[in-house]
Parts: sequence; structure tokens; C-alpha cells
Amino acid sequence: MDLTLSPTLILLPGMDGTGSLFEPLLQALDPAWPVQIVRYPSDQPLDYPALIARVMAQLPTDRPFVLLGESFSGPVAVSVAAKCPSGLMGLVLCSSFVCNPRPGLAPLSPLLKFLPLQRLPFWPMDALLLGGFSTPTLRTALAAAIAQVQPQVLQARLQAVIAVDVRQALATLELPLLYLRARRDRLVPSSASALVLHLRQDARVVAIDAPHCLLQAAPVEAALHLQQFMQRLLNTRAVASGGSSIGHPS
Repeated sequence: MDLTLSPTLILLPGMDGTGSLFEPLLQALDPAWPVQIVRYPSDQPLDYPALIARVMAQLPTDRPFVLLGESFSGPVAVSVAAKCPSGLMGLVLCSSFVCNPRPGLAPLSPLLKFLPLQRLPFWPMDALLLGGFSTPTLRTALAAAIAQVQPQVLQARLQAVIAVDVRQALATLELPLLYLRARRDRLVPSSASALVLHLRQDARVVAIDAPHCLLQAAPVEAALHLQQFMQRLLNTRAVASGGSSIGHPS
């Protein structure tokens, strides 16, 4: 592994799992930063342990990397980081959680299998995920991503969120942590980021004026904070190795 290289940003997608919704962020990031998107199968209702194994199998082996878990993938990113894979430099959680962010909905878990997701109108999802930041382009992208995923897969992922708990894994991590919080998030409440900060008081929490789909609605601001985070990791590594700070990724 070449530790002189800048880290690859590994993007783990939200509940749709397609990775297609990262496009606005990709356009906003400096192309000098390498990026890799891990995609989840749209026809297999994999649970969190299976998704963790899938991500582990796709991690770079030739250069360092930073993990970003968006929404549903936050617990995946935390669990992967807890396995201390070689080359991992930092962890980013975006509009995410380490345990069920809406515990009041837990009793409804048995009913999720009967939820007719394929027949539900799109507007409630638009309001929940995009809210006042909704645009025709974002609505089209969101609808297209969701349409690619089998209803039983979405139901399985919803049930996985209700049962997940990676609080202990996060608390024991000794890794730089950035949390991107959406101020207008109607899905994941602010208590989710507060819990992350409680478990990791050294975490850097950045609030951005955005809906739950933060990376899609505010990609330029998100990219700025991500690049600053990775640059700090590079500078810290350079100082630790006895060199000077690095001005640009390679």
C-alpha cells in the first residue's frame, strides 16, 4: 500500500443503494480527489452484516481511504471501520445514525412487510427527503433511484434500520470522525447527531442548511467540508511522518 497517496473517498449510499444519487457530489468535488462508489444489489434484501461483508470486499488495498456512510449506510461505515481495515484514515457520517433514529416506530416493524411501497405516491417521499429544497432535477433523480430497487429490498432495509445498534462500535473507534448534519432533516432528527457526539466527543459536527438528502441538495458545501477533512488527515499524516503539510491531493 502506497501511504504517500491521498485517500480515496469511499461512498456508501443511502437506502436506495444504487449510488446514482451521488452524482451532484461527484460534480462538486475536486477531481484530484479519487472517489469510489460501493453499490448495493437492488434485487437482494441483504441485511447489515451482508452489506458490511460486501463493502469489506471492495475496499482499496493499494492506497489509503476515507469511508463516508450516507443515511442508511452509516451503520455499515461504522461497522467496517470497527474492523480496522488497513489504510482507513477517517470516517464520515452524513444525515445518518448509529441506532434507530425513530424508536417510536419500532413496534410497527412487523407491518413493514405489508407496506405497498410500489403503490405509494411519490410526493410524501419528496417532502420527507427533499422538502423545500426539491427541484425537478432532484425529484427525477430520486424517483429514478427508488424505481430501480425491488419493494421487498426497501422493506428489508427499513426493518434493518429499526433493529440496528452500532453505538458500542462507534464509541470504541479511535479514528477521525466528521458528521454532516442537515438542519432541515425531516427523517433523521438532530438527536442522532447528538448521540454521535455523546459517544465521540472529539467528532466534528458540521450543520448544513439542507434536507435529509444533503449531498444532493447542498453538494458544493458538502464537498468543501469533505475536502477540508481529507486535507487535514493528509496534513496530520505528513506531520506524523516528519514531513510538512501537503497542499494538494496526489
